[in-house]
Amino acid sequence: MGCFAVTLGTGRERSLLNRLLASPAEKLTRGLAKGPQLNAQLEGWLSQVQSTKRPARAIIAPHAGYTYCGSCAAHAYKQVDPNITRKIFILGPSHHVPLSRCALSSVDIYRTPLYDLRIDQKIYGELWKTGMFERMSLQTDEDEHSIEMHLPYTAKAMESHKDEFTIVPVLVGALSESKEQEFGKLFSKYLADPSNLFVVSSDFCHWGQRFRYSYYDESQGEIYRSIEHLDKMGMSIIEQLDPVSFSNYLKKYHNTICGRHPIGVLLNAINELQKNGMSMSFSFLNYAQSSQCRNWQDSSVSYAAGALMVH
Repeated sequence: MGCFAVTLGTGRERSLLNRLLASPAEKLTRGLAKGPQLNAQLEGWLSQVQSTKRPARAIIAPHAGYTYCGSCAAHAYKQVDPNITRKIFILGPSHHVPLSRCALSSVDIYRTPLYDLRIDQKIYGELWKTGMFERMSLQTDEDEHSIEMHLPYTAKAMESHKDEFTIVPVLVGALSESKEQEFGKLFSKYLADPSNLFVVSSDFCHWGQRFRYSYYDESQGEIYRSIEHLDKMGMSIIEQLDPVSFSNYLKKYHNTICGRHPIGVLLNAINELQKNGMSMSFSFLNYAQSSQCRNWQDSSVSYAAGALMVH
C-alpha cells in the first residue's frame, strides 16, 4: 500500500510510507496512495491561500498527516516560485535514530504519487566532502516522516518545472549549539543563491501526557490558549532571526518543537549572511493546532507555516 518509494542507484526499489495509520499526529497521507486524490487535496489547500511573501528563499512548514496540517502547510508552499527555484534543500529532524550530526540519503530518487523527485548528487558530493555528514540507512530513510511529508507538497509547488529541479534531503540530528552554527555556516553559501530554496520541516508544541509535556500558563485561560501563547513566543523569536534567543527560549520553556535543530541551522545560516550585509525578513503566515486542549487528558500538536524573503 506504500505510495512513496525510494530508488537506489542499482535500480532496486523499496516502498516508503507504507504504514497506513500512524499516531494521530501523522495520519492519512502516509496511506494516501492515489495521485489524483492527493493532487486535488493539495490544489484545494493552495487555492485558498495568497502568495504574499514570494519568492521565498526558505520556508518553515509542518510534517504531520495532511488531514491535520495540509491547509497550514499551504501557506508556506504558496510562497515558492517554481520559475526561479532549481534546488530544494529539505532539512528534517531525526525522530527515530540518535544522530549527533546530519545525514544524507543513500538513494537517488524519491518516488511520490505525483512524480519522481531526483536527489542532487553533485550537491551531495560537495556536502559529503566536508566530513560533517553520515549516510542514513535505507531503514532510517523509510521510517523517517519529517522529510517524506514534504515531498508531495514540493512536487506540487514545482509541477510547472518538474524536470528542471533537484532536491537535497538532509536529516538533522540533535545538534549542539556549536554544531548548529557550523552547519549554518556551511549551508549559508547555498542559502545565498536565489535559485535555491530551503524547506525546514517542523511541527510546534506537542502537548499532553503522551508527549510528556504539560506546560500551562493559567493566566492565558484555557490550556490551548496557553499553548498558542507559548508557540507564538517562539515564532516571534524566529521572526527576529536570532539563533541565541531561540536557544534560550528552548532552554527556558522546553517547548517540544521537533524541528528545533533544523530551525537552529537555518537561523545560523541567516546570521552568517546578515554579517555579510544581506538583508532578510521572516514572517509566519499561519498557525494551527490539531485539537484544542482543555483538560489534562487532552493532547495536541501545533503547526506553523512561514517564509523567509531576501530584500
